[in-house]
Amino acid sequence: MSETILTCENVGIKFGGLQAVSDFNLEIKEKELLGLIGPNGAGKTTVFNMITGVYAPTTGNIYLKDKKINGIKPYKLVDYGIARTFQNIRLFGYLSVLDNVKIACNKDMKYSIMQGMFRISKFWEEEFDINTRAMEILSIFGLDKYKRFSANALSYGDQRKLEIARAMATDPDLLLLDEPAAGMNPTETEELMETIRLIRDKFGITILLIEHDMKLVLGICERLMVLNYGKVLAQGDPIEVINNEQVINAYLGTGGA
Repeated sequence: MSETILTCENVGIKFGGLQAVSDFNLEIKEKELLGLIGPNGAGKTTVFNMITGVYAPTTGNIYLKDKKINGIKPYKLVDYGIARTFQNIRLFGYLSVLDNVKIACNKDMKYSIMQGMFRISKFWEEEFDINTRAMEILSIFGLDKYKRFSANALSYGDQRKLEIARAMATDPDLLLLDEPAAGMNPTETEELMETIRLIRDKFGITILLIEHDMKLVLGICERLMVLNYGKVLAQGDPIEVINNEQVINAYLGTGGA
């Protein structure tokens, strides 16, 4: 049986008098590709922020495998195997494409400050390994040819890909993608679908994604969960979920998917 990667048990969070998310339960298995959908303001990104340590839940518990991770800082959760992207692209715009990915490898660097200052052999060995690894990741996304470009020089779609590539460089077990297709044209979205499938199948990574593009969601997700007003409205097989009358009324509209 597949190992459970992430578990949320009765998770909720309150901001002042506003209950943003309540009684949120979720279990994601190894290599699963799960979509989290719902109207704007439903609490989807808030769920991501609790899983990744930006917010500590007010109630309930979150487990990564068998370790409770409530409120652990985001930079620590990277070491535990969680990586994410954001609704708004967050790249180091004036650094090169290659350096953006190499920065994410920093957690694996073992040489000391002094060894780095004096450029001894250990420094060069690790830099070579990280450079090789970063280039391999960029090649998966078709970005290796842009390695010396500044991140700001890339097209919008390629910037989205670069952000995912940077997340991949942390070697995650769980990858959270927050609206990865936002702002993409249909061709870019098709390419993104293939890339997401590739990284799941090639690296065995569990993926949880928020997305409004239903073509992408139905094209790659094996299971869907719908959030509305901070509560789970429906979950299960994608086709069954999008044909759920409550989901249509709350999110999809009378026109269906």
